[in-house]
Amino acid sequence: MSSTAPRHTALDALHRSLGATMTDFAGWDMPLRYGSERDEHQAVRTRAGLFDLSHMGEITVTGPQAAAFLNHALVGNIASVGVGRARYTMICRADGGILDDLIVYRLDEAEAGSAHYMVVANASNAQVVLDALTERAAGFDVQVRDDRDAYALIAVQGPQSAGVLKSLTDADLDGLKYYAGLPGTAAGVPALIARTGYTGEDGFELFVKPEHAVRLWQALTEAGEGVGLVPCGLSCRDTLRLEAGMPLYGHELSTALTPFDAGLGRVVKFEKEGDFVGREALREAAARSEHNPPRVLVGLVAEGRRVPRAGYPVVADGRVIGEVTSGAPSPTLGRPIAMAYVDGAHAAPGTPGVGVDIRGSHEPYEVVALPFYKRQK
Repeated sequence: MSSTAPRHTALDALHRSLGATMTDFAGWDMPLRYGSERDEHQAVRTRAGLFDLSHMGEITVTGPQAAAFLNHALVGNIASVGVGRARYTMICRADGGILDDLIVYRLDEAEAGSAHYMVVANASNAQVVLDALTERAAGFDVQVRDDRDAYALIAVQGPQSAGVLKSLTDADLDGLKYYAGLPGTAAGVPALIARTGYTGEDGFELFVKPEHAVRLWQALTEAGEGVGLVPCGLSCRDTLRLEAGMPLYGHELSTALTPFDAGLGRVVKFEKEGDFVGREALREAAARSEHNPPRVLVGLVAEGRRVPRAGYPVVADGRVIGEVTSGAPSPTLGRPIAMAYVDGAHAAPGTPGVGVDIRGSHEPYEVVALPFYKRQK
């Protein structure tokens, strides 16, 4: 069997039975769309959508020194995360470059005196993160375990998502805060139910055993029939996260950038106990960004209809002042939008004369603050 053969999630046959257009993503065969990308996007914004995210990389960290180890390995203060809560953070190289952005869940103690965490990495970086954590674990009383095959991950997102899930679980969803997770059952199967997501909407991510994935997906589909829930692919996931101003690794984040370059310096916690990988380089990056940021991540909204793509130059006064990192038509705004890194002098919302070079034509764009879309509470 070829080593380049794509991996398949536990829901692969179900996606194909629904007529999904499949695509290779980070070595996985994943649904790109089931029908209209725009309809899937609007379903999540106004009703509910169902996603297969089983390509994400779960890494379990346990042991008496798990908290101290994660504080050393990652830039955030993981030791301060309470049981049942989650934190958005990053893992960086010694030079401060971003290896990946992560969500870390603190779960119940695996055994007396042994803390229990689940680190969720992006699919494209899961092996890199696993290797880095394994290497950084030297000298700590911890176990780092690759659990990518132990979980399927299903997300239900949108304003109707809580109602859909409530009909299938006894878990206290009303008491479940944003960036929190609790063990429970959904559709009769054991699950870690987390109130997290990548769409800008309220929603839940459900970690279950792969053999339970089809049952859970079908139960959620049936529960959502009355409110217009639809299956959703990676294409609308991208436009949803773009409208919400959420970064995507390989676009807004990379090893060439520090969290401060990306406008996410808030995730770096210098005040936590002990040293951590990248501390000195990140201190220097923090100082640079405060006094003279090289480029700033901004939003761009088209005045016309032409869509910018990653890598297109951002221009002003006849010169290149930045580069588009992500771009797409926005179903919510009805116009093309983009995120881009631009020179600080052109980063203020409303800065005049900014455009994007789209195949030799300088198309006018308005500089706006991120995010483009924020849900009403």
